[in-house]
Amino acid sequence: MKLLVCVSKTPDTTSKISFTPDGSKFNDVGITFIMNPYDEWYALVRALELTEKSGGTVTLVNVGGPDNDQTIRKGLAIGASDAVRIDAEPKSALFIAKQIAEHARGQYYDIIFCGKESIDFNGSEVGAMVAEFLDLPFASYASKLDVSGSTATLEREIEGGVEIVEVAGPFVVSAAKGMAEQRIPNMMGIMKAKSKPFAVVPPVAFPDYAVPVKYTLPKEKTGVKLVPADDMDELVRLLHEEAKVI
Repeated sequence: MKLLVCVSKTPDTTSKISFTPDGSKFNDVGITFIMNPYDEWYALVRALELTEKSGGTVTLVNVGGPDNDQTIRKGLAIGASDAVRIDAEPKSALFIAKQIAEHARGQYYDIIFCGKESIDFNGSEVGAMVAEFLDLPFASYASKLDVSGSTATLEREIEGGVEIVEVAGPFVVSAAKGMAEQRIPNMMGIMKAKSKPFAVVPPVAFPDYAVPVKYTLPKEKTGVKLVPADDMDELVRLLHEEAKVI
């Protein structure tokens, strides 16, 4: 079984979010970065579990600069076989998906994994775009995945229940909570990661049509207003004049 796991670098969940003065990009001064949890805890670990059961390899792919290397090395320490970093500054989900798809094209991966979303942008776009570029089936938000031969059975949580789907490989899947359990790299894994294959390749030329122009923070939430239980007129006034449906 030959598997590909897409991994990205994201700010730690406790980071205070701000942007540069012109709003053109995220302000990363003083920010601690981690591997995107959905990529690490669910996509990568489930891929490793499948190869441990049936044999095969797990390749990591990342789009980014040298500052992503530490994040990728962690994935190797957890157990991935090798890694590829596409040496480009990611500008949009479309650009990232194109680069991953062009790397995967002709490599004959049985399954391409990605986390359901990155915790910084929460876009849930890359997996579907990769599948579209490669003309492969795509299963989103999978919380369980089992493989028998060339067919995979997946579970997806939906409103009021669980949806079970079957898909024949190769395919692309985005992993959600429940797919696997987090693994902590041990000392042996960390030492082995230093000698595992790690290729850095140039990006393919691509006219990016979806580059964000400006970022802004949402307005700060206002305080809670308490209305006396017997003052219905004031409650109605607030609902009409100040309450907003989000």
